[in-house]
This record gives sequence, structure tokens and C-alpha cells, in this order.
Amino acid sequence: MTDKTARHTARPQEEEASRAPAAASEQAAAPQLSTALEREHAETKDRLLRALAEMENLRKRTDREIADSRLYSLTSFARDLLVVADNMRRALDAVAPELRSSAEGGVKALIEGVELTERELLKALEKNGVRQFTPQGEKFDPNVHQAMFEIPDATVPAGSVVQVMQPGYMLGDRVLRPALVGVSKGGPKMAPAPPGNDNKTPKEPAAST
Repeated sequence: MTDKTARHTARPQEEEASRAPAAASEQAAAPQLSTALEREHAETKDRLLRALAEMENLRKRTDREIADSRLYSLTSFARDLLVVADNMRRALDAVAPELRSSAEGGVKALIEGVELTERELLKALEKNGVRQFTPQGEKFDPNVHQAMFEIPDATVPAGSVVQVMQPGYMLGDRVLRPALVGVSKGGPKMAPAPPGNDNKTPKEPAAST
């Protein structure tokens, strides 16, 4: 073998030997690179999920604020309409029972017209989130009732609503106007209300006649 042939044969071996450490280094770095990519992918996914959750919470909060704004923007207007409802009720209460039963012609039509108008007004208020409540017989609750006087009555538990001077109204879950009531005193102490059954959620109003 000539020197030229020997050098030609040895060169590929030397090149292969020189590439071996580089290949080993690349193989060792591959798992580290894969781990780094997986970590970056997991972090990116976590940030994306957090961003989506924040956007969903923002959407729900915005929808709730818009709904509240629409509902409670009616407060002033609804209070003005309550005066109309009160006047209608006073007019009907002023009609003596004997006159109501014996009314004929125009008088009967007038009474029925006022009753119909009162019912339609209450329906319109309820359609817009305003609910009437009459707490007759319930435990007095200063959150939704306003006591006007006390009535001595030993036959009912003390602190009971025994007379409703004026019905109350709720707008959504807020008190638009408390009910004006008379409260009993002198009777036995009222038993505590069972959990989840307090007066903060007024009963639905009875149908007006």
C-alpha cells in the first residue's frame, strides 16, 4: 500500500472519529430540548386556559352589570307609579261594601274599570321586575317592613304583623318600598323561623279584587 493510498483510507476514519463526539453530544441534548419544549407547551396551554377563564368571568360580570343597570334604572319611575297604585286602592277602599253590591249602570262600570286598571298596573309593574307583597301574619322584619304602631294582642306571637296599612314592593332583590304594618305585642314569643325561610324573600302578592 502506498503512502497516498494509506492517507486516503485513513481520512474517512479520522472524519468519522471526529463526528462521533458531536453526534453523542446531539443525542444527549435531544432529551433536554424535548423536555424544554414540553414545559413551554404546558406553560403556554396554562396561560391560554387562564386567559379564557378570565374572559368568561368578564363576560358574565358584564352581563350581570348590564342586567342590574337595566333593572335598577327603573327605580325612580317605579316609585312614581306606586303613588298611582296607592291612589287607585284608596279609591276602591272608599267604596262601601253595600254600595259595591248594589251599584248599577255607570257606577258599577266605574268601580269595575278602576279594579281592572289596578290589576293591569300591577301586572305591568311585575313584568318589569316590581313585585307587591303583603306580609299579613308574618314575623316582623325591619329589612322589608316598617312598623307604624303596636297592637296589644295576647292571642298571637309578639312581633307578628297583624295589620298591613300599605303593601310593600320589591324591585328585583331590593326593597323598593317597605310595607307599612302594625305589629303585635304582649303575646307569646315567636319561634325562630326554620333555616332558609325568613322574611327577606316576600311572598307573592294575592290577586287584587
